Amino acid sequence: MYLLRHGQSEFNVHFSKTRIDPGIEDPALTDLGRAQAGAAAAALAPRGLTRIVASPYRRTLETAAIVADALGLPIEIDSLVRERCWFACDIGTPTSQLRKLWPGIDFDRLGERWWPANGESEAQLSGRCGVFASRMHRATDWGETVYVSHWGFIRGLTGLAVGNGTVVELRPGPDASVVHTPEP
Repeated sequence: MYLLRHGQSEFNVHFSKTRIDPGIEDPALTDLGRAQAGAAAAALAPRGLTRIVASPYRRTLETAAIVADALGLPIEIDSLVRERCWFACDIGTPTSQLRKLWPGIDFDRLGERWWPANGESEAQLSGRCGVFASRMHRATDWGETVYVSHWGFIRGLTGLAVGNGTVVELRPGPDASVVHTPEP
């Protein structure tokens, strides 16, 4: 399977400069973030993907939409691959608003408020990553799927801390490797 960290968001720009939470809830991608998503789509194109699954945050949905347009695939939603709810950027957008922004995506399995109300501990993130890993060990289409996710989830699942727009190839077992993503 492939894990794609969303492109650079407005939050990432501010936080990388100051290391202080700028208070931006569910931020959008920047121009660089959209370019990173396009570069990731190009890197994923020869991989024979049949599924794109995204976290319901705006930055992952925007990234997934760029990849989906390039690869001609629909987007599925799975809140299991969301970010660890720790910063203001991890306060999500209610499902009713997401439906208006992305009317072609099925949000029916998502509750109106799908992110944790009181944050999420490292132990809770680890548990969620364990549930995901268990599900993936039973999946038959893991090699044809890209999950558009976040720094915290990817780190929790693989131990890798990756930059925006980075693609990680994950095979069943302990092996994870970064797929070269061309610079936009």
